[in-house]
Amino acid sequence: MCFSATADFTGSVVLGAVGVATLREVKDRREVLLAAMPCLFAVHEFIEGFVWMGLDGTLSAQVAHNAGSAYVLYAQGLLPFLLPLSVFLIEPTKRQRRRMLAFVILGGMLALYLTWGLIAYPIAISMQAHSILYDNVITTTTLVAVLYVIATCGSLFFSGFRALVALGWANLIGLLVVMLVKRYAFTSVWCAYAAVVSVIIYFFFRRSGEHRLASYAMAAYSA
Repeated sequence: MCFSATADFTGSVVLGAVGVATLREVKDRREVLLAAMPCLFAVHEFIEGFVWMGLDGTLSAQVAHNAGSAYVLYAQGLLPFLLPLSVFLIEPTKRQRRRMLAFVILGGMLALYLTWGLIAYPIAISMQAHSILYDNVITTTTLVAVLYVIATCGSLFFSGFRALVALGWANLIGLLVVMLVKRYAFTSVWCAYAAVVSVIIYFFFRRSGEHRLASYAMAAYSA
């Protein structure tokens, strides 16, 4: 994904199928947001397909700008809040949720700040080396990048579910590699990577159904 319109559209179909399968494994309403992540990434990659088509002349430049704005709004304005919130919601005990609350607050504040930056300052969208660059003076600073890593990966490391801790490591490694190798196209490349890694979410839901139900029941009994 992130290398052409065809790759993005194809990837979105595959991720959509994974997302539907993941949602079918939901055992409790608190799991819906996390289970929906593959579907959200599928929509995200589908949107970027139109960015490619606008940049290569198949569609208008206005389409590229509008689709690019929507793509960046999710990647930078929503994801740093939605991901820690989804992990916060799925944890069964108050103790574990308290450990994650700081990441939810950080993600929420960062999301508000980045959304303001995306509205207040223009986004420059261009192609370079088979990737798309989304440039905004507020959202592409080093401090923002560091806080983004903390918000999107931090809560996963404190999860009581081992598969989510593994997802945190996979996301962190991907973030660091992208920042070192292809930082100029960070938003596009890492979101494609995160979409692939989100398949881990499917296997988490597929394999841990009984364990999750037991955890919820135990937490309710202890409350």
